[in-house]
Amino acid sequence: MFKRDTQLLLEDILTAAQKILAYTANISYEDFIADDKTIDAVVRNFEIIGEAANRISEDYKLLHPEIEWRRMIGLRNRIIHEYFGVDYEIVWQIIQENIPELRERIEETLK
Repeated sequence: MFKRDTQLLLEDILTAAQKILAYTANISYEDFIADDKTIDAVVRNFEIIGEAANRISEDYKLLHPEIEWRRMIGLRNRIIHEYFGVDYEIVWQIIQENIPELRERIEETLK
């Protein structure tokens, strides 16, 4: 099976974070929860972030403790396994508070 290297996985995380921010730019929480397409796109990109984070080596994660690897993986697992129980207020909060920071940290890591 083809194994993606760390650089590509980090780029996957960065791209997914950028997409989430683009999909939710200039909309309110009410607009977000009323738009199934945006919810689906955001959820899919959270899945990508979590899956890519899960595939990054433990050694690399230890070198970059400033990145919340477990949280990314945990959110992905929750979305995948409890899709109908996803709390969109929490997802929205993560988009607003954590995704911009994640994007910045991944960009710094890729430099």
